Amino acid sequence: MRTSFFDTHSLRLIQAPMAGSQNHRLAAAVFKAGGIGSIPAAMLSIEQLQHELNAFSDAIQNVASNATATRNSAAWGGLLPVNVNFFCHTPPAPQAETESAWRLKLASAYAAHGIDAATVASGPGRAPFSEESLKLLGQIKPAIVSFHFGLPKAEWVKQLKAWGIQIWSSATTVQEAQWLEQHGVDAVIAQGLEAGGHRGMFLTEDLSTQLGTLALLPQIKKTVQLPVIAAGGISNAAAVSAAKILGASAVQVGTAFLTSHEASTSDLHRQALMSDAAKHTALTNLFSGRPARGIVNQFMRDLGPLNPQAPAFPLATAAVAPLRAAAEAKGQSDYSPLWSGQNASDCEALPASDIAHKLLQAWA
Repeated sequence: MRTSFFDTHSLRLIQAPMAGSQNHRLAAAVFKAGGIGSIPAAMLSIEQLQHELNAFSDAIQNVASNATATRNSAAWGGLLPVNVNFFCHTPPAPQAETESAWRLKLASAYAAHGIDAATVASGPGRAPFSEESLKLLGQIKPAIVSFHFGLPKAEWVKQLKAWGIQIWSSATTVQEAQWLEQHGVDAVIAQGLEAGGHRGMFLTEDLSTQLGTLALLPQIKKTVQLPVIAAGGISNAAAVSAAKILGASAVQVGTAFLTSHEASTSDLHRQALMSDAAKHTALTNLFSGRPARGIVNQFMRDLGPLNPQAPAFPLATAAVAPLRAAAEAKGQSDYSPLWSGQNASDCEALPASDIAHKLLQAWA
């Protein structure tokens, strides 16, 4: 195996990128605590992403005494020490018939909240990696760029690697891990079925192929000659230890950081994560069109968590947006995507640094 990022860096904790629930503040806090912070780009414009990356750079300046914390240190080779995460889906063509049928299915909900269905906008909601994204990364040069749903164009991956940027991507099966290795990634994120948020699956839509972290991690580890990062259901030091024993080079943790002081998680989402409701999660395509794990709410109960009528990813998002806004204005989370992994039992309202230090005990 060639020299990897984890041979030259002692960082073993990656804060999972969580679009809609965090910004640079969480990424910087985790970095200062000795982990790798992530900035999710899927719901940001190019201008917003540039702002976030510049704000992250400013936020870590006061830790310049830490050799791992400066862009100019030998460890980072002039790169910004952050992971920038992108979706790389192929946007589907809008299908008027499907959109119309979906809005008809939501008609009673619209009526209950006083929403005129004719005024509900259409739109993608999430943007894939693009040439404009590549151009910005060429200016900022983050240390790591990670992807969900496979990889973008080969020439874009080649250019990122030419700048010295690490390329990571999520695999939900052994076959996806092998594909990623063949297409030039530097590390594979083994996303177990327990993980919150969107499944990173890209070679299959068959949910029966999806394994838990403790089953997926060792199988990928046996198959690829790359560092493997464990993700899914990891929320305490014991789980970190288990991943380490099974051969993980690092762990990626999301749900445990959703209730941190620095996260931008809504109050309704925080309340759900720290309640008995968090014991009941399910994969759902209602909010975006792709399977994603979240806390079961009224919307999921009414239509079933996986509904074949939902528009393709990410077109389903627009139809739900006004329902979410109306319900949240009344203090209700009935139409909110309450993303969460299967183990939210360790969620606490703490500084991100405290959460990171607890998790890192296993690698001390």
